[in-house]
Amino acid sequence: MTPEQRQKQITKTSIIGIIANVVLAVFKITVGTISGSIAIVLDAVNSLTDAVSSVVTIIGVKLASRKPDTNHPFGYGRIEYFSAIIIAGIVLSAGVTSFVESFQKVIHPELPDYTSVTIIVVIAAVLVKIVLGKYVKAQGVKYNSDSLIASGQDASFDAILSASTLLGAVFSLLFNISIDGIIGVVIAGFIIKAGIEMLLEPINSVIGTRPDSAVTIAMKKSIKEVDGVKGAYDLVIHNYGPNAALGSVHVEVDATLTADEIHHLTANIQSKILNEFQVFLTVGIYAVDDTRGENTIISDICMTHEGIIGVHGIHIDDDEKFVSFDIVLDFSVKDKNELVKVLIKEIKEKIFSDFIIQINIDTNYSG
Repeated sequence: MTPEQRQKQITKTSIIGIIANVVLAVFKITVGTISGSIAIVLDAVNSLTDAVSSVVTIIGVKLASRKPDTNHPFGYGRIEYFSAIIIAGIVLSAGVTSFVESFQKVIHPELPDYTSVTIIVVIAAVLVKIVLGKYVKAQGVKYNSDSLIASGQDASFDAILSASTLLGAVFSLLFNISIDGIIGVVIAGFIIKAGIEMLLEPINSVIGTRPDSAVTIAMKKSIKEVDGVKGAYDLVIHNYGPNAALGSVHVEVDATLTADEIHHLTANIQSKILNEFQVFLTVGIYAVDDTRGENTIISDICMTHEGIIGVHGIHIDDDEKFVSFDIVLDFSVKDKNELVKVLIKEIKEKIFSDFIIQINIDTNYSG
C-alpha cells in the first residue's frame, strides 16, 4: 500500500469517527441538559473530544505524508506520534475538567430527571461506541496508525463510561437517589487514566523504543538465508514514522570472500530486506574463519560471565598478533570496562599471551 492510499484510508476512518461522535454529542448534550445529568453532559463532552481527536488525526497524517526535503531528509513521519500526543492531551484535559465538575456534584448532589428517552439515548450511545471503537482500532492496526489506535481505544473505553452513566440513571429511577456526581468522578478518573496510558506510547516512540522482537528475529532469519551469510548481528532499526525506517546490521562471512563477492552479498541482503520489511539496511562485514578452534575457546570464556548474552565477529590475525571480537551485554551490566579487562586477562592466560586483544561492546538494541 502506498503512503497516499494509507493516508486516504486513515482520513476516511477519522471522518466516520467525527460524524458519529458529533451526532452522539448532540443527543447526549440535549438529554443531559433536559434531565440535569452531569454524567450524561460529561459523556457528551467526551464524545466531542473524540471528534476533535479525529480532526487531529487527519491533520497529523496529512502533515506526516509530506515528502522529505533538505531540512528533513528522513521525512515527516514522526508528526503522527505528535498528533497521538495531542489526542492524549485532549483526553487528559477532558478528564480533569470532568473530575472538577463531578466533584462539585458530589458535594452538592441534585436528583436528575431521567426518562425513558434518556435511557434509550444512553443505550444507543453504548452500542455505537462499541462498534465505532472496534472499527477505528482495527483500522489503526491495519494501517499502523498510533492516532487511530488511540482514538479506537478511547471510543471503546467510552462505551464503558456510557454504560456507567446508564447504571446511574437506572439507580436513580429505582431508588430515587442521585449517584450522578459519584459516577462522574469515576468516569473522570478512568478518562484521566486512559489519557496517561495513551500519552505514554507515542512519547516512547519519539524517545526511541526497542523494535518488535518478532520482526527483528524474522529479519535476522531472512538475512541468514542469503547465500554466504554465516550470522547476522548488531541489528539496529531507526524509526522515522509508522512506515519509515532505516537500519544497519553486521553479517559474518567467510574470510576468503573477495570484495566483489561481498558487494553482491550485501546488495542481495539490502534488496531482500527492503522488499520483505520495507527497511533499508546498511550492511557491515565481519570476516571470520570458523574452522579455528580458538574461536570456541574465546566464546566459552566469555559466556561463563554473567551479563554476556552473545559473542561474534571473532577475527584472529596471526601475523599482526591481533585478536578482535564483539560481545553483546545485557543492560544489567554495571561496569562494562572492568568486565572487558577481566576477559582480556583470562584470554591472554588461556591462549593468546602475546597478542593484542580488542573487545568491542555491543548493545542489545533489537533483541
